[in-house]
Amino acid sequence: MPKLVEINVHHITRVEGHGNIAIRATDGKIDKVEWQVPEAPRFFEAMVRGRRWEDIQTIVSRICGICSVAHSLAAIKAIEDAMDIVVSPQTEKLRMLTLYGEFIESHVLHIGYLVAPDLLGVQSVVPLVASHPDLVKLVVRLHRLGNTMMEVLGGRRTHPLTLCPGGFKRLPGQGELRALQEQLTAALPDLQVLADAVYSVKEKLPAFERDTEYVALVDRGTYTFYNGNIGSSDTTNTVAVQKFKQVANEYIVPQSTAKWAKWHRASYMVGALARFHLNAEHLYPTAAELARYFGVTRGCCNPYMNTVVQLVETVHSVEHSLELVASLLAEGITPETPRVTAKAGWGAGAVEAPRGILFHSYAFDDNGVCTGANLTIPTNQNHANMQKDLEALVPTIITRPEAEVRQLVEMLIRAYDPCISCSTHYLNIEFV
Repeated sequence: MPKLVEINVHHITRVEGHGNIAIRATDGKIDKVEWQVPEAPRFFEAMVRGRRWEDIQTIVSRICGICSVAHSLAAIKAIEDAMDIVVSPQTEKLRMLTLYGEFIESHVLHIGYLVAPDLLGVQSVVPLVASHPDLVKLVVRLHRLGNTMMEVLGGRRTHPLTLCPGGFKRLPGQGELRALQEQLTAALPDLQVLADAVYSVKEKLPAFERDTEYVALVDRGTYTFYNGNIGSSDTTNTVAVQKFKQVANEYIVPQSTAKWAKWHRASYMVGALARFHLNAEHLYPTAAELARYFGVTRGCCNPYMNTVVQLVETVHSVEHSLELVASLLAEGITPETPRVTAKAGWGAGAVEAPRGILFHSYAFDDNGVCTGANLTIPTNQNHANMQKDLEALVPTIITRPEAEVRQLVEMLIRAYDPCISCSTHYLNIEFV
């Protein structure tokens, strides 16, 4: 009888949203490898049509509870682009700090709660409370730091209240910044302990590589998360954010309620590993040393190492945050009142969310009412690359025990840290 291998991962665990993996092979010959997205679509582009510019950030921050700062900032930058609003250097620094809080919170969540169980051989973080109590407490402490930064700067830990076009509705005080400075300083030794813990089990990260295109923001002399143009590992040319549709060429596939994307190749990757490919030489010193500690170089094309680079980025986020806080304390916080004059126009904005480059664009009429919107989510852009990685990985492992195959493909998807719900922005409707 032919040996049949059939693996159906229905709603992969320890990711945000619902995604399935379907694999079928007969006598080692692959019949089917499919990454599926059955998540119910959501219609945020439609929700903002007919709403005034002041309402946009409040609405679109609800796209994601983990990346609400990134969505807020991408929307605000698009509005400012459409209405020719220029913000102060102080606002830029405070926005960067708010975004770093989200990066710290999100990256630590992924490393400590979602990936650590795979590396330590358990099904969830719960058993680790008993087996690794000090490590779990450290992860909770680092996670809380990210939330605290968003509370102080954004008004609360998710769906920020203070961010707005033109500036901030509320500015932090000197005392709040000094308290953040102390917590950020204390985080660096904690991050080294976390790095050592990950390093001790790094052999659990599979040695799988597949060359692909990497796409991220690039800005001269900076490991950027906020400013710059769109860069690619496949070309030295960059593309202005306003032309993002030339990059994220979205298309529809039968097994997904989310659109997929491609640029120079059949797929590309966004996220920590992509940012590292394009900007690694601009990491802050401790972060750069950590990358060397793990042996991660710009030539790395192992998607499982995305988690390690997230750890590197977390250290970079803390280092740059300390520099920004010191600058703000030295200069003092200057009271500012955001002023916006509504006008007709179209604008686009982009920031790096923890999971990759995020695009928002909006059109407005003379009264500042939104007449159209387009949002391109990082996980949208990663879906095709996840499929291509599965297609390359599965033939190399299909003869192993089914439980091991299932574990390795689940770990691959988790390495992307996908936000599947956020990526579902379309529904195929047939009129009869």
